[in-house]
Amino acid sequence: MLPSVITPFPSIASDHLHQWVGRTEQRDDAITTAQLAGFIALLDRADDAAPTVGNTLPPLAHWLYFVPHALQRDIDVDGHPHRGDFLPEVALPRRMWAGGRISFDHALRIGDTATRRSTILSVEAKEGRSGALVFVTVAHEISHARGLAVREEQDIVYRDHPNATTAAVTPPQARTDEDFSRLVTPDPVQLFRYSALTFNGHRIHYDRDYATQVEGYPGLVVHGPLIATLLLALAQREMPNAAFARFDFKAVTPLFDIDAFTVCGKHEADGSVALWARNHLGHLAMTAHAVLA
Repeated sequence: MLPSVITPFPSIASDHLHQWVGRTEQRDDAITTAQLAGFIALLDRADDAAPTVGNTLPPLAHWLYFVPHALQRDIDVDGHPHRGDFLPEVALPRRMWAGGRISFDHALRIGDTATRRSTILSVEAKEGRSGALVFVTVAHEISHARGLAVREEQDIVYRDHPNATTAAVTPPQARTDEDFSRLVTPDPVQLFRYSALTFNGHRIHYDRDYATQVEGYPGLVVHGPLIATLLLALAQREMPNAAFARFDFKAVTPLFDIDAFTVCGKHEADGSVALWARNHLGHLAMTAHAVLA
């Protein structure tokens, strides 16, 4: 049997969680071709030229860089690094990247050496319909020799394992008035490749026994940032010459490798693009908004 709990942490109600607010870390990275080549392959961009020095990174490809490289002995049961270093020591086993807000100020290019400075903006405990929740908001600023390139806020949510006595909440229906869309059929290889590209050890994305028996999901979980990437890639495919100034996204309900889903987009009157992901039952999985430069 797989373990059903991770190492216990201090109570989420204790004031110690707020001690993480304001904590910072800094990572330097070289923007190289290997990750971008893998990114292009993952998105099936067969017509894209092989990346070379000087090429601009497509929006959201910065997630391939500045990844944590925790030692193997510092990995927790769920595949993430132990908490309590940079991210707070939250006493809840499930953690998900729930959304974010991103501004693209200057392009990142292959060959750049860049620095990402991260700051924990807030840690907030709440009680939801499904139990205790902790929301952590982290700000990132990525800079290179030409100045500030990317500003981002990430929302991370921690929650308990599902309670058998709590009724499942039905997600809202997704809109059906899209101007353009694409059907996505996820599979374990695709999810594993994205995990490898982002050095993401979270077992819910590749270890089916862990995902289903320990965390209670029906299948492997499609990464939130991968869904967001597919949404923005859809907009790029629709508008190949467009540049993006901002991108916001919010996860609503998880998607799994056992069912296809649809990424959708609609042109807005102000020139921006509304984007969303719809699951096989018609429920809203993620909503997003892209603003053109």
